[in-house]
Amino acid sequence: MKGIKVIQLAKDNQLTPVAGFKGLEGYVKDDMISRPGIELAGFMDFFDPLRVILIGSKENSFFQLFRKEIQEERLKEIFELKPPAVIFSVNVEVDEVYIRLGNLYNVPILKSNIRTTPLNSKLYSYLQEKLAVRKSVHGVLLDIGGLGCLIIGKSGIGKSETALELIKRGHILIADDRVDVYQKDVGILIGQAPQILERYLEIRGIGIVDVVSMFGVGAYRETKKIRLVVELEKWEEDKYYDRLGLDLETTKYFDTEIPKVTIPVLPGRNVATLVESAAMNEKLKYMGYHAAFNLTREITRSMKKNEVDDNE
Repeated sequence: MKGIKVIQLAKDNQLTPVAGFKGLEGYVKDDMISRPGIELAGFMDFFDPLRVILIGSKENSFFQLFRKEIQEERLKEIFELKPPAVIFSVNVEVDEVYIRLGNLYNVPILKSNIRTTPLNSKLYSYLQEKLAVRKSVHGVLLDIGGLGCLIIGKSGIGKSETALELIKRGHILIADDRVDVYQKDVGILIGQAPQILERYLEIRGIGIVDVVSMFGVGAYRETKKIRLVVELEKWEEDKYYDRLGLDLETTKYFDTEIPKVTIPVLPGRNVATLVESAAMNEKLKYMGYHAAFNLTREITRSMKKNEVDDNE
């Protein structure tokens, strides 16, 4: 992965380039941010040149304690390693030495309009999302009643047709055909559509459908946390299918396991209703209510009560 271009980083985060314009076509490849302190004092042993540098009020005030010739010397050490960009928060004035060395070494100097702490958080979240390793999954991702549901299955099984029916019922499309999945953190999987496929569905026999034009802006959103995987497959006569919902099946993406439900498809079965019910049932489980466990518990209690009555 090449990373993300500095010019795109600047555009997406409302950063204004003030120097080093030739370096704007360079790439940011590391999702961590450097807040230099000891580096400005001359200790460079642990400096990572792949990281974006963020200069806030504290860093700048510390740097101003040194004489001008020392400042020049320290900054040259840093700029010679070609960091992808140096970003200044709103309350820090960009000194002439940064602008001159930025132009000399083609290191972009960017200015933000927000304070250091929120800027640091914003940049970190942005880089984590943009630089995360992605896995492309063939399927459809929907927001069903607030729960991210990834529908997978072989080509032609009816994933997109099911999604169209669910969108018609008021649920929300995230991605069709190809879902790009990345792990924001262990236990948190995010899905989104490739940019060129955003808001589109492909329906066999109809063609490409723009869900925003057809159902309104509320029918599409850009990303969603995946909480359930539903696999559609053709009914197999001799295959065992869980009828109570006591079998806890999961699937794994990266380091995160997600609950999985397998729904057999037969002519006459309303697959959209089944997927919707699976999502609502999973949502209840997250809220602490498990219908299958409750039923088996009640049956067990009833059987024990009958045994006691028989013994009496």
